[in-house]
Amino acid sequence: MSTAAPARLVDHFSRGLAAPICLTWELTYACNLACRHCLSSSGRRDPRELSTDECKAVIDELERLQVFYVNIGGGEPTIRPDFWELVDYATAHHVGVKFSTNGVRITPEIAARLAASDYVDVQISLDGATAEVNDAVRGPGSYDTAIRAMENLAAAGFRGFKLSVVATRHNIGQLDGFAAIAQRYGAQLRLTRLRPSGRGADVWDELHPTADQQRELYDWLVASGENVLTGDSFFHLSAYGEALPGLNLCGAGRVVCLIDPVGDVYACPFAIHEEFLAGNVREDGGFTSVWRTSDLFAALREPQSAGACASCGHFDSCRGGCMAAKFFTGLPLDGPDPECVVGHGVDALLARGDAAPPRPSVDHSRTPSAQRAAGRSGGPVPVTIGRAPATLSPALPPVSACQENPLAGFDPVTTALTG
Repeated sequence: MSTAAPARLVDHFSRGLAAPICLTWELTYACNLACRHCLSSSGRRDPRELSTDECKAVIDELERLQVFYVNIGGGEPTIRPDFWELVDYATAHHVGVKFSTNGVRITPEIAARLAASDYVDVQISLDGATAEVNDAVRGPGSYDTAIRAMENLAAAGFRGFKLSVVATRHNIGQLDGFAAIAQRYGAQLRLTRLRPSGRGADVWDELHPTADQQRELYDWLVASGENVLTGDSFFHLSAYGEALPGLNLCGAGRVVCLIDPVGDVYACPFAIHEEFLAGNVREDGGFTSVWRTSDLFAALREPQSAGACASCGHFDSCRGGCMAAKFFTGLPLDGPDPECVVGHGVDALLARGDAAPPRPSVDHSRTPSAQRAAGRSGGPVPVTIGRAPATLSPALPPVSACQENPLAGFDPVTTALTG
């Protein structure tokens, strides 16, 4: 009888699964804001967006794959005219929906409809606990828009929606303020890491937290425990000592991925670059074929070398950090994270020389100069806002608990990738 120790859960994840636990789906690049750190450089709609029928076909695939839920974003997804139709279609086909919004369309009527649906969750984006800090990054009036949306959700009785914050150099000192706002409106605070992706590549040096702030953030997260969600985006901080709640693993191409508005599938929502493009849902076999047969995803699921981090005693904790953060700062993927808390990232950045780091592959910013810099011609068209829906779907089973715990419902026996 074999006495071999059973594989750890993290080992199942690192080898990839037959279907993603959840995935991010950017339905549109259209946005009424122009946030300085936008990971997808959103602003203008791409005329090649998946049609309503094509989106429904993707949802049908996700239902067959038993994907737990989708994180819908953009752009601002609620300004796509068929957004609510697609939300209804997903929930009717057993695919939970969590969507991120700046709050522009969360009217009292919409808030009431959302509160009546147990199968939809909402994330309101806010990057400053005060208007001064938030609006400097997200644009004038965006703080008031987000607060008004949270007031509407709270008044409608929607408890537990998410207040989503990107941690920056200017808001680390406001962590308690964010927690107070979340408590005021019955929301749950969710912090995510700033990456040098999209327009974030241009402001990363200015906005990413300092070394002292990284430690402040880590200590605050440890003290907050599971009361604050992180999307598993701060596992590079684990080298400080105690691991933060979550997988503490880069899940790119293994348990998560991104579908963009034109159907391109990327390994990671923060790595929109041809280097991490696995395929397109419009190709033969659709999303399922991309997930299960992509050469890129197969390579990511192979055992990864520790590379330059091999001699570091903290590698098992931080796993070398974030792939996207390394790539867009010009560091090798098998090297240290640029924000390595031991200091190796600083050394690597100094050693990279004068070579310019890679640039994101798409730019849908509304600024013409940004379009020219990205080498685009024609392409994106201005944002148009459709009418709000008359109704949402009738009551359905609640969204899976995996929104708070990505391991909920996971069965490594039935979901391990088999070829």
